[in-house]
Amino acid sequence: HDHDHDHDHDHDHDHRGLAEISAVIESADLSERARCTALRIFDILAKAEAQAHGVPIDQVHFHEVGAVDSIVDIVAAAICLDDLGIDDVVITGLVEGCGTVRCQHGVLPIPVPAVANIVANEGLPISISSVRGELVTPTGAAIAAAVRTKSALPERFVIKKVGIGAGKRSYERPSLVRAMLIEEAGTSASSADVATPHGGPFVWKLETEVDDCSGEALGYAMECLFAAGAREAHYAPVFMKKNRPAYQIQVLCAEEDIAVLEQVLFEETTTIGVRRTPMQRTVLPREIVPIETAFGPMRAKRVVLPDGAVRLYPEYEDVARVSRERKVAYQEVYREALCSCSAASSSSLS
Repeated sequence: HDHDHDHDHDHDHDHRGLAEISAVIESADLSERARCTALRIFDILAKAEAQAHGVPIDQVHFHEVGAVDSIVDIVAAAICLDDLGIDDVVITGLVEGCGTVRCQHGVLPIPVPAVANIVANEGLPISISSVRGELVTPTGAAIAAAVRTKSALPERFVIKKVGIGAGKRSYERPSLVRAMLIEEAGTSASSADVATPHGGPFVWKLETEVDDCSGEALGYAMECLFAAGAREAHYAPVFMKKNRPAYQIQVLCAEEDIAVLEQVLFEETTTIGVRRTPMQRTVLPREIVPIETAFGPMRAKRVVLPDGAVRLYPEYEDVARVSRERKVAYQEVYREALCSCSAASSSSLS
């Protein structure tokens, strides 16, 4: 995002408060999901600016960000994510420049107070580079904080698309932001998945038992299985020959991931043999939808039952995030989100 703070020209920016901007977004012709994302971005910005100026959030007046073009930029980002159907956004960290930047409040150190507040409030990792200049604006930091759901890339993934945006400023290194549309390896449907009847994807079950493998080794093996593309993996206690307590390992995967997952089992456990079974399963239609809660916008999983009934379940990542941000018990946030899910489900049926 390139709405930086060094505005030397005579273009006057509108000064708008959070309530005014929220009203503009609420009245816009947007999907509910895009609207929730845009509102959350401005909410994060407003909190950071309120902290920086030492005033209540309802007294914050945006300067650069209050301009119509900046509002459009933020809303456009929300619309793009919604149109692409993005459910998870991985941001490993932000890279900021160094030095100072001139804005309407004078000369400020980098990162500017609003950016520093955002990364502190939202737990965004940040590093300072040797590049002199502002590489992370409050708007950019707020967008990143609002949409981030994960902080680490999967160990194996497929890159579907790549997008690159260039800033207008010149630095000693290119001013670029790159986004990759990725899919974790092993999560896409194989040719057998597509051809399976009964409406459910085709999966393989890998199964083995071990009676001489430590709990530590099994815990590490589980991490490796998921990193290698397992759709599901679990252990079940069993008794083997000679009445030995043991664990049965079961792994669900796509056909193309069998070889790498069997390698994990052979290398990370003490097994000397793995059984393979093709399986069919019936999967209910599901999608991620936005919900409004007392704690702000959150996401829920919407599942349609065979009889057409709808169930909504709060997304764990959002419940955990709100719990950490607000310092509220997880169960309290979950109950509130569940009530919002029930209300949303009832309204969709009426």
